[in-house]
Amino acid sequence: METFRCNGLNKTFEGVHALIGLDLEFPTSGITAIIGPNGAGKTTLINVLTGFLRPDLGHCFLGEHETTELLPYQVARLGVARTFQDLRLIFQVSVLDNVLLARQHQIGERLLGALLQFGIANEEARNRDAAIRLLQFVGLEEKINELAGELSYGQQKLLTLACCLATEAKILFLDEPVAGVHPEMASRILFLLRQLREDGKLVIFIEHNIGIVREVADLVIVMDAGKIIAQGPPSEVLERHEIMEVYLA
Repeated sequence: METFRCNGLNKTFEGVHALIGLDLEFPTSGITAIIGPNGAGKTTLINVLTGFLRPDLGHCFLGEHETTELLPYQVARLGVARTFQDLRLIFQVSVLDNVLLARQHQIGERLLGALLQFGIANEEARNRDAAIRLLQFVGLEEKINELAGELSYGQQKLLTLACCLATEAKILFLDEPVAGVHPEMASRILFLLRQLREDGKLVIFIEHNIGIVREVADLVIVMDAGKIIAQGPPSEVLERHEIMEVYLA
């Protein structure tokens, strides 16, 4: 799989330096945790990498493709998906329809295909089967006909993950995937992340719970004041006293 990397990223908001000369190269697969105190620049980094923000300086690349100036949907088409702290679901439609709407490159989205209706019925059947398999994967197969707004908060987090997977992305950026859910649901989500690692995907997530990071991450990136101050295996990085001082400050 292609490497996602960035060089010399800088981003300032009204005089506040959110990213400062940031250089980073992610592994091609596995689970990477980004940690740091509030205001460290974690979400800003993800927003830049996924096209929701433009850096003031610096460049982003996915393999040989420069993504710095791409819009979010263009980055997504390169195989990148993400979740947000505020769950961006369509609460008034069904669980199944939320997943179906996340599918990319559908025939009906193209003008000629929509006009001719050629192959649409077969594709709709394939998309439905794929969506149901994803809902089975995350454990929501019994909720397919319920409105997304009727799910519990934890189930909605599972649904956002299913929607990300519906794009067939190979790189997933997850913003606090287990925040605000009960321990049983958190365990379920972490199990799914491990499964995605086994499938060869790259999962990059922001997390404040150090116990969660120790449990699932292969690599930890520590940010503070817009910079990366450490990175490496959790067993090494999270044992450094100066790192934990910054994180707990």
